[in-house]
Amino acid sequence: MAIKCVFGFKNGRSVQKDLESSKPLLGKKLGDTIHGELIGFDGYEFQIMGGSDDAGFPMRKDSPGFGRRRILATYSTGVRDVPKGIKIRKTVAGNIVSPKIVQLNLKVLKEGKESLLPPPKEEAKAEAPAVKVA
Repeated sequence: MAIKCVFGFKNGRSVQKDLESSKPLLGKKLGDTIHGELIGFDGYEFQIMGGSDDAGFPMRKDSPGFGRRRILATYSTGVRDVPKGIKIRKTVAGNIVSPKIVQLNLKVLKEGKESLLPPPKEEAKAEAPAVKVA
């Protein structure tokens, strides 16, 4: 099954790539380090930072296993803008990569020889309009 990987770089840029197979990533937990050779990026090293499942629920580090859970949470992954002292029941995905995970966020720890980022676009300089002298 295909999986989308979003690679985040230290300079704040990110790039998304589609992988044909998620088999090498199955069973890995959030925070685990993986070698790029497993997924076809030689010389790279990645850390799994997060992801979401096929229904859009975010993976959460403190939710064990690979199934969905309804947790009682304050502000954190999957929860936004909650008044102080209030807890919200939210559905989150577990912290293990399973076949239901369709998007995975990876932090680049070590770069390889070939760049994952697209080459910079060359901007065409606009030529000044010709001025007629009368």
